[in-house]
Order: sequence, then structure tokens, then C-alpha cells
Amino acid sequence: MKLRAENIRYKEALSNATCPNCGGPAAIGEMSFDEQHLRIENARLREEIDRISGIAAKYVGKPMLSYPHLSPGGSRSLDLGVGNYGPQTGMAGEIYGAADLLRSVSGPTDADKPVIIELAVAAMEELIRMAQTGEPLWIPSTDNSAEVLSEEEYVRTFPRGIGPKPLGLKSEASRESAVVIMNHINLVEILMDVNQWSSVFSSIVSRAVTLEVLSTGVAGNYNGALQVMTAEFQVPSPLVPTRENYFVRYCKQHTDGTWAVVDVSLDNLQRPASISRCRRRPSGCLIQELPNGYSKVTWVEHVEVDDRAVHSIYKPLVNSGLAFGAKRWVATLDRQCERLASVMANNISAGDVGVISSPEGRKSMLKLAERMVMSFCSGVGASTAHTWTTLSGSGADDVRVMTRKSMDDPGRPPGIVLSAATSFWLPVPPKRVFDFLRDENSRSEWDILSNGGLVQEMAHIANGRDPGNSVSLLRVNSANSSQSNMLILQESSTDSTGSYVIYAPVDIVAMNVVLSGGDPDYVALLPSGFAILPDGPTNQAGGAPEVGSGGSLLTVAFQILVDSVPTAKLSLGSVATVNSLIKCTVERIKGAVLCEGA
Repeated sequence: MKLRAENIRYKEALSNATCPNCGGPAAIGEMSFDEQHLRIENARLREEIDRISGIAAKYVGKPMLSYPHLSPGGSRSLDLGVGNYGPQTGMAGEIYGAADLLRSVSGPTDADKPVIIELAVAAMEELIRMAQTGEPLWIPSTDNSAEVLSEEEYVRTFPRGIGPKPLGLKSEASRESAVVIMNHINLVEILMDVNQWSSVFSSIVSRAVTLEVLSTGVAGNYNGALQVMTAEFQVPSPLVPTRENYFVRYCKQHTDGTWAVVDVSLDNLQRPASISRCRRRPSGCLIQELPNGYSKVTWVEHVEVDDRAVHSIYKPLVNSGLAFGAKRWVATLDRQCERLASVMANNISAGDVGVISSPEGRKSMLKLAERMVMSFCSGVGASTAHTWTTLSGSGADDVRVMTRKSMDDPGRPPGIVLSAATSFWLPVPPKRVFDFLRDENSRSEWDILSNGGLVQEMAHIANGRDPGNSVSLLRVNSANSSQSNMLILQESSTDSTGSYVIYAPVDIVAMNVVLSGGDPDYVALLPSGFAILPDGPTNQAGGAPEVGSGGSLLTVAFQILVDSVPTAKLSLGSVATVNSLIKCTVERIKGAVLCEGA
């Protein structure tokens, strides 16, 4: 019996073939298609599918049904039986008890599982070729600064897969490589553990759930692991709709030692059935081991999406691929690997004033900062778990607010939390905006809550190559002597695709415990801050067309505890106060940054 994929491929080859003499449709006898090559390729794929099915059956102690003996039109009841692992939810989705709409998608049926395995194996083949092939599949731009996927060549090279592009969706494809400071085993673990994946990529992954594990892999690692997932991807602004996907993730170690992790959408198997605004063609990364604990990562992102709801000021950024493309995934991974390496560092000199040299104190403070960043990222985008209300008009810089109840969480103050955010364009390069906002010496120019007091850096942890990548503990010495001094925990972070300045007021007693290496999970945080993105690709050399103006897209987000009683009703006065606060902050930033650049 032939595999269903083999049948599809043969049929497509037949339907697309033309006679070399007359140009008309080819009869069977006239085909120049290399059928023997197809048979060899399918034999190899069939072997791979058998292996994955065998692994899945072995780890649940059930007999394996040999998939090649299933007829294409017959039953698909391959019983992989691994529904007992239970859904795993990414941490970024667990904020303030928000109802997780991703949970409404059910896992695959037994009848779907052979189809999923087959699709995953084909997706892995496609990812490898997409990552390693050059022209004519990927065409370099005129200045060699980027690559563009040839859609015609793609369709010719990969005639199978998840079917033609649906009407109303447009293709986005990108590829990026980098060397990162993490070994290949840890990278694979991050990608295959939904909690670690959501944490490391919290600025991109707003929510994620593993619905079912079809295979755990072999020999104590993730080689051959298969899991069905849902995830929501975001840009840090309420003006850019999130992208939700239902997909299978497949991990494999290849004969040359390279690891690969691939995602591919399962929209046709989704229950309840829905019309998808975004679907993932085979996307993921290749991980190659390098000496000294480094790895080379090659990332491919290939999606089809309806992006008509993106606000006009973000369209150049989204269209460039910098918002959701491979460059952002790789830059974020590289930055996070730096962060993790700084946590493990033990050779810190105690000579500099304010530098935290104690390994325990560093780890606790960095862990607290990580939770602060994740909390900020989960509440600043357009996630469907949130309901944003626009306070006035329809302009880009109008303030959007939402309320959330915080209960039974020692890491957050109990009560009603009011979140407010606004995004706007600044005719100033992102680096200048980032440097201005992270500098404690200029904080009094925009931070209304500091009441004009002197801001001093009390402690500092560098956690990246760029001097802007650091975690700081700031003291605000209020000009009003009757007010107690306030501490602020701040993390500033920057990479080639975006920058963040995120901060939260913290209790002095609690921070002393953290700096001594104590547990940071019980420090209550309500983070606020800024996400700074380029307004599009920067103008390239060689006369390439300028898409972005070299300006910045700045999102300002505040969180304020408006009532310590979770059952209380939100007053209009609280909304008006936060609206006034955020608008005043925006005006101060615009005035200060534009004057600085004048």
C-alpha cells in the first residue's frame, strides 16, 4: 500500500505535467517525471513515519499499528494513546487568571494522529531544505542585506504540504542565522518545553499550551518528540492583532548531529473548526553544535496571514518581517542567551560601586527582573485574553485601558489592577529613545511619580554585551521630605529588532531579602514601562527603497492598583486619573526627546 502523501504527490505531478513537444497536458506515457526518485523518497519517509509511530507506541506500552498497511481511504485509528500527559500551559498566559481562550481548542483524535505524524515528517524535510537552500528558492536583495522567498519556486519545490494559500491571506517568509551562547541540548529543551519556550520568548509568545504529547522522544532526549500545541504570537502594542496558531511541533536529531525543531499548522484538523487568520507553513530552526558551549541557529519563519487589522503606523514594520519574522526570533534568542549566561556568571568583580557580586543575590534579582518582564509583556499586547477599551476617538495614540483582578498570588498585590497603554510614532531613532528612557539622570523629565526627586542607581547587574542591557535598583529621593524614599527595580534590554525599559516599585525590606539571595517569588510587582520598536527597516546602502523613516514606535504601558478589594467596582475617577497620567507622560517624553534631538 502506498502512503497517502505518496498518492498526493503523484497526482500533483500528473496534474501539473505538460507535454514537452506540444505544451499540452501530458499523458502518462509522455511524462518526464522521475518516478523512481519519488519511490525512493517515499520509502525513506515511510521508514521515518514507522519510527515515530513506534516510539509513540513504545512509551505508552501499547502495540503499534503499522501505518503503511492502512488504506488511504480506510480507518486512521492508529492508537498513539498519549493523552494522559495533560495540557501544559506557558507561563506568559497565566496572568491575573485571564480566561485562556486557547484552551477551547481540543487535542487531536486518534483518527487524526497518523495524519499529524505524516505532516510532521514532511514538514521536517521542508524545513531542512528551506534552511539550507540558496537561489533560486531564496533571492538576495540588491544590497545582499536580506533574502526574499520566491513563491513560484517554493510551490515547485514543495508541491505537497498544507495546501494552497487561502484567499485573503498573504505570505510572509524570512530566514536568519546567528551564533548564540548556549549549547544545543539546552536550546532543544527550551523549544520543546512550553513553559521555558514561553518564558524565553515572552516578548513574542503571549500564550501557549501543549494540548497533547504524541511522542516524548527516545534515549532520554527529545529526538523524535512530537507535541500538538496552540500559541498566540504578539507585538508589544495593542495596535497589532495577535496571531493564533494550532500546530504540531516535531524535534529530530539528524545523522550529522544537527538538531531541528519544526512547527506546521493543523488548521484542517482543528476542533471546533474555525477560519484561521494565520497559519504556519513549516517553520522552526536548525541547531548546530559549536565548540565551547555555543550553537549556530538557522531560523525559518513562513506564515500566511490576514494582516489587514494592523494599524497603519505599524504596517511598514509588520510588512518588513521585523515584527514576527525570523530576525526577531533570532535576536530575541540571542539576547535571552546572554541574560541566562549572566545568571550563571561567578567571576564578577566586586570593585565597582553598586555592582552586585554575590552569586545568590544576582540570581535572585535577575529572577525577579525576569518575572517583571514577563508580566509586562503579557499585558501590553493585543492578546485575545484581554479586553482593551479605547477611552477617546480613534487615533493611534489614544489610550486603551483594561482591568484585571489579582487574587491569591503572592507575587502581585491583591485587588483590581488597571492597565493602560498607548502607542505612537516619534521622529527619533530607537536608540536615542532607549538611552533617554533608561538613564536615571533623565528620569525626572518624564516620571511624574518621582515628583521631581533625585534618582540614584543603588545596585546594577550587567546582563549583555550592550551597555544598555542591565538590571538596576533605583532609589527615588523625594523632594518632599515627608514622603518615604521609594525603590524601583528596572530592566533595560535592547537588540536589533527592539528595546524595552520595564520597571516596578518594590518594597525596601523585600528587596533586602532578594539581594541577600532570598526567594524573589513573594515580592509583589506591578510593572510598567516602554517598548521601543523601529518604524520599519532602516534605509539600506546601495539605494534600496526606504520603508521606515528611521523613527520609533513607542508603546507606553502603566499598571496601577486602584482598589485593594478584588470585588470592588472600578470608579470613573480611577480611569480618568490613569488616562491623565499616561497622556502627561507621553507629552513629557515627546517634549524631552524632541528637544534633545533638535
